[in-house]
Amino acid sequence: MAEGSGSGGGASGRGPPCPGAASAFRRWEQLRRRAATPWARGLLAAAAGLGLLYAVLRVPVRLRDGLAAVTVFLSTLTPKFYFALTVTSSFISGLIFVFEWWHFRKYGTSFIEQVSVSHLRPLIGGAEGSPPAPAAFSAGENESSRQNMPECKVWRNPLNLFRGAEYSRYMWVTGKEPLTYYDMNLSAQDHQTFFTCDTDALRPSDTVMQKAWRERNPQARIKAAYQALELNNDCATAYVLLAEEEATTIVDAEKYFKQALKAGEMIYKKSQNCHSQSPQHEAQLRRDTNVLVYVKRRLAMCARKLGRIREAVKMMRDLMKEFPLLSMLNIHENLLEALLELQAYADVQAVLAKYDDISLPKSAAICYTAALLKARAVSERFSPETASRRGLSTAEINAVEAIHRAVEFNPHVPKYLLEMKSLVLPPEHILKRGDSEAVAYAFFHLQHWKRIEGALNLLHCTWEGTFRMIPYPLEKGHLFYPYPSCTETADRELLPTFHEVSVYPQKELPFFIHFTAGLCSFSAMLALLTHQFPELMVIFAKAHLLSVTSSCFPGFWKLRNKVNRQLPVPASQTSPSSAAAAVASECSQCSGFQLKGLRPGALGLFFHPSSSLWDTLRTCCCPAPASADWCDWRVFSMIV
Repeated sequence: MAEGSGSGGGASGRGPPCPGAASAFRRWEQLRRRAATPWARGLLAAAAGLGLLYAVLRVPVRLRDGLAAVTVFLSTLTPKFYFALTVTSSFISGLIFVFEWWHFRKYGTSFIEQVSVSHLRPLIGGAEGSPPAPAAFSAGENESSRQNMPECKVWRNPLNLFRGAEYSRYMWVTGKEPLTYYDMNLSAQDHQTFFTCDTDALRPSDTVMQKAWRERNPQARIKAAYQALELNNDCATAYVLLAEEEATTIVDAEKYFKQALKAGEMIYKKSQNCHSQSPQHEAQLRRDTNVLVYVKRRLAMCARKLGRIREAVKMMRDLMKEFPLLSMLNIHENLLEALLELQAYADVQAVLAKYDDISLPKSAAICYTAALLKARAVSERFSPETASRRGLSTAEINAVEAIHRAVEFNPHVPKYLLEMKSLVLPPEHILKRGDSEAVAYAFFHLQHWKRIEGALNLLHCTWEGTFRMIPYPLEKGHLFYPYPSCTETADRELLPTFHEVSVYPQKELPFFIHFTAGLCSFSAMLALLTHQFPELMVIFAKAHLLSVTSSCFPGFWKLRNKVNRQLPVPASQTSPSSAAAAVASECSQCSGFQLKGLRPGALGLFFHPSSSLWDTLRTCCCPAPASADWCDWRVFSMIV
């Protein structure tokens, strides 16, 4: 019964659960009814008024006491305190400045701004993510705008070097790792895509190679390649891996690739005969085609590196004719570089006419090679002084426009071609329009620009004019899409850490770098002055504090003066003679004190003395031969 009544009362919200609570509830109801009477309300209003009057009368007293305490505290500070304060401030701000500069150089952002945006903004109620798209735009418009936006897609470098014969030798000589982990991981993914298929489980050698491409340790990959050759002497992918990673010279790599070509052609012919039997056989043919194209291309690059350039050009042309649908491998860029080495500029122009099309993706090799051919026609006779007098000819205008077009596509290349930035080995993957593509292009094509007389001079005189046509490259381009803002992050992943990544557009130094640098310099200057002139800087600090408070809080000082006039003040503080006697006792203890180099005219901002008290203080504080300026400063310092 007790439980039932308790639960029922709790459900209805009327009866209290126990007798003690019921009596308390009744007393509360009686008190509430009495408080609702007019006389009770009047009594409460009178109590509130008395409390408010007490607070109004008490606040000025507390203000005066607090001001007196601050004045006493400031008067007890010594020059050593101000010197330690300025030195500590300078040291801390200097540390913050150095850290901010290092973080900006390494990551391209301000650490303080980054922490403020990512951590402090959510705490104060800011939005963490980007604002939502306006409702006025339809889904179709959003989809089309998303398609028009350029993506930071990473591409395989068509001129990438050999790991064993070039990258590893560089690391042995310099002790620096030329490839990043991100770049090598992308290459491992490419190898698994190109050189493996679903039917590898049917062949033991391909099964071993499928595991080899996933290995991170180079020695483990090489060991797995030899195991695959023991199982099948005609495993083309095993020879490819040995050519790329074990061969220490281009000659050794070429030998391995020739063995891979012999095995790859045999496997490719078998796959052609049975590719229509099942989808698995079609996937195997696709894999065997990738292996054959890769091997032929690397053999052509070996011939190019060994000086057999015409043979390399013939191999590349035959490869492009045999597999015309594999244009995404950008074999034409290998052909362009080899033709430039032969100085076959007519053939270069023919290749550009085919691939420099508006419907095809551009690259730095295509844009800058087109600019080089047009610059070749006018660079030998080009002179900036002559061009400024007579104007540019039609051919020169075409050359300048071609350079502007190339610079707009990739603005990082000119600094490498003009040797304003040092080159490093190109990565195995590049980002179009990024610094990694500029490094890869300049590494192979700088010699071709140097071979044409005046080409670099024309580039030097005209390339910076591109930026006047695109003042806001991240928002709107001239001939291409706006420059993608994600290139810096991707390039830092692709390029080695010892390389200084080129950033476009140039970022201004963050506000906090300027602020901490100025704070550090100012604090260091104050520390030096405090060390050289301790007593003078103490007086200046106190006077400056009074100036700042009087200018920033004029209402506070007016209130203080009113309070001082209305409240009673001890008799010892109202007597000029007692104040003069106090200052005189102070003066008698430091008669050797001197100040130089300051004018007393600034005293009018802080102190307006009466003539009788001021003269009394000057008589007590200053010796007879002292000047009037020195006496004014002495009296002012004792009062402050």
